[in-house]
Amino acid sequence: MARRTSRRPASHGVARKRGTLRLIGGDFRRRRLPIPDRPGLRPTPDRVRETLFNWLTPLPGTTRVLDLYAGTGALGLEALSRGAGAACFVEHDRAAVIQLRDNLATLFAAPLPDQRPLPDHRVAEEPVTTFLARPPEAPFDLVMLDPPFRQALVEADCARLEAGGWLTPGARIYIETEAGTDPVLPGNWQLHRQTKAGDSLARLYQRC
Repeated sequence: MARRTSRRPASHGVARKRGTLRLIGGDFRRRRLPIPDRPGLRPTPDRVRETLFNWLTPLPGTTRVLDLYAGTGALGLEALSRGAGAACFVEHDRAAVIQLRDNLATLFAAPLPDQRPLPDHRVAEEPVTTFLARPPEAPFDLVMLDPPFRQALVEADCARLEAGGWLTPGARIYIETEAGTDPVLPGNWQLHRQTKAGDSLARLYQRC
């Protein structure tokens, strides 16, 4: 996922300038991947990702991950590096989608070190609201939700996740919002962990 403070500008081409994303754990620990250098599109910081995956450890190989507003794909890629069995990334920005698909192809071009099966992965190039309007092929065990700040998207997205059959029993949902917000979420979601980092608040919920 990426840290955003406003809506991303529309684009139909890959930006020329590039930044990098560093994976911090698992099979691809310390691996650097290119990302488009675009206003408002930044990887979730290493410290926040490390904290999140400490909360999630261990991550079973059967884990199915849904990375909404994926941006650079930092969170979903980290989950795959740490052994998740499948990940679906949802992102509508064309430049981000192209680079994310390239990065996935690069990471999984060769067998994994211990000969585990390669994880399933796909990138859905569409708005999150469009994606969640359809029924899922199968529910997810872990959802990453890091929408653009100050657009009041979290409550509606979480309601769709709960009502639309997107979540397994006991699914975990990571939500990143601007600090000072307290969204109303489904009543069967229990807050498991939270931490503040700069102007953002990271929370991990578990579905009961």
